Amino acid sequence: MPNTKSAIRKVKKVKKQALLNKFWKRKYKLAVKNMEKILEKKNKKEAISSFPKFQSELMRVAKRGVVNKKSAARKISRISKKIKNITK
Repeated sequence: MPNTKSAIRKVKKVKKQALLNKFWKRKYKLAVKNMEKILEKKNKKEAISSFPKFQSELMRVAKRGVVNKKSAARKISRISKKIKNITK
């Protein structure tokens, strides 16, 4: 239980931030999951067309600090590699 006024404000702030972090983390996970579904279909055209949106989502989440920038970049790189290896 917070005792000071600033501690009470901090608790409120942390609650809001936790909610936002949960939102952005979910967006990240959904983007990865959707891209994985597309890759399972082995449709290179669809994968290439949806890749920029996927990349944008991941970097947007990384920019906010919810996910480390390097781990987002690594995820993008691995997905890019998978797209490159899809054969028709």
